[in-house]
Amino acid sequence: MAARRGGRHSQASSSSEPPMLLQIIQHTPPWVFILFAGLLWHGLAQLRPRQASLTRITLLPIAMLGLAVWGVVSAFGQTPAGAAALLAWALGGTVAGLWVYALQVPADTRFEPVQQRFHLPGSSLPLAVTMGIFCTKYVVGASLAMQPALAQNGLFALAVSSLYGLFSGIFAARAARLWRLTLQAGQTQHSV
Repeated sequence: MAARRGGRHSQASSSSEPPMLLQIIQHTPPWVFILFAGLLWHGLAQLRPRQASLTRITLLPIAMLGLAVWGVVSAFGQTPAGAAALLAWALGGTVAGLWVYALQVPADTRFEPVQQRFHLPGSSLPLAVTMGIFCTKYVVGASLAMQPALAQNGLFALAVSSLYGLFSGIFAARAARLWRLTLQAGQTQHSV
C-alpha cells in the first residue's frame, strides 16, 4: 500500500504543468489586463456621486454595445449559429432595455440644462455590468481557445449571446433614461 501511495505521489509531482487557470492567465495578452484595469477604475469611480456630460453618458454605452457585439461576432459570427446568436443578443438587449427604461432614474439624479451636465448619485450597477461584459468575453474567449468546437454549439452560442444582450440592454437603457431626463428638462424650460 505504501508503494502505491509513493507511485501516485511521484506521478503527481513529476508533472510540471501549471494549473489550467494559471496557463490561461499566462497566455492572456497584456492589453487585456490594461483594458480590465481601465474598466475597473471607471466602474469604481461611478460608486461615488459625480457629474457627467451628455457626451460622456452616451459614449460608454456605445463602447459597451460595441464590445458586446464584438464578443458575439468574434465568437460565433463565422458559425452556423452566428445569425441566431445575433438575434439572441438583440432579443436579450431588448428585454433588458425595456425593463430598465421603464424604471425611474434614481431620486438624486438631475440634469442642469444651462451647463449641459448631469448630477448622478453613486451606483454599483455600472461596475457590475462592465465587469460582467468583460468577464463574459474573457471566459468565452478562454473556453473557445481550449475547446474550439464550442463555437459550433448552438445552445452555448445562444446563452452567451443572450447574456451579452442583457448587459447591452441595461447600458443602453440607462443612457436612454438620462436622455429622457434632458428632454423633460427642455420641455419644462420651454413651458416656463
